[in-house]
Amino acid sequence: MMKTRTLGADLTVSAVGLGCMGFSHAYGAPTEKNEAIRSIRAACDLGYTLFDTAEVYGTQDDPHANERLVGRALKQVGEALKGIRDNVRIVTKFGIRFDETSREVNKPLIPDARPKTIRASVEGSLRRLGTDHIDLYFQHRMDPNVEPETVAQVMADLIREGKITHWGISEANEGYLRRAHAVCPVTAIENRYSMMARQHAALFPVLKELNIGFVAFSPMANGFLTGAYGKGERFDAKTDYRAGMPQFTDEAVEKNRSLLKLLADLADVHSATPAQMMAVSGGTQRMSVSA
Repeated sequence: MMKTRTLGADLTVSAVGLGCMGFSHAYGAPTEKNEAIRSIRAACDLGYTLFDTAEVYGTQDDPHANERLVGRALKQVGEALKGIRDNVRIVTKFGIRFDETSREVNKPLIPDARPKTIRASVEGSLRRLGTDHIDLYFQHRMDPNVEPETVAQVMADLIREGKITHWGISEANEGYLRRAHAVCPVTAIENRYSMMARQHAALFPVLKELNIGFVAFSPMANGFLTGAYGKGERFDAKTDYRAGMPQFTDEAVEKNRSLLKLLADLADVHSATPAQMMAVSGGTQRMSVSA
């Protein structure tokens, strides 16, 4: 049975969430739509309640493809299971766009958290997701040109209007988080965290103090810690961010051989997979992982 976590004061979610980005964006060619919908349905059947997307997770043909996919999938699942919307938590994000002048697959991010941009973003996301509210609305990246108090005030207004019920910040730091939280309580942050990326652990005491949850993204180091990838792995540089990630180089695989063996051995002892071990390790009292 899937365990749950409570983020912030009252947002209850499954301990493991489904990060939906890879169905459309950044992990190779997009998944065929019906296959992706079947995967989302399977996650619902397993007890997942947290489904994570963003307005910028898209394709060349449709820059907002992932939100449309998640909305369509949850609508179909809801029709089959009768009323699932009340039992799932839709997470999406605002506040960045990609630098389309770049030829890199992992294009530089351009933050934009101006109030008028946020307003346009939330309306677009609600429409694409086919819902009247967003359960957790993350600022995708901090905007150095917009004060955190300004963003937080827009969030307070959106909560009052019923368009979102909770908000958070992705890749947050302590200073920005404290300033924003003082205006409108932050429910969660979403930062990178795994056995290979623990730099944000320094925020844990702050989160405990402020009663803010932690949603870990890339808890398996973009798939590296699953043990599914070894030397000689090649990714399509046109569609897959992993083509430029250092952990997938032959040198890194060799250096991390002992770590991968440790994970595989632990998984064998518990009759589990390395991925399942990662989910368990991320499941602290205040943390949910978005795989």
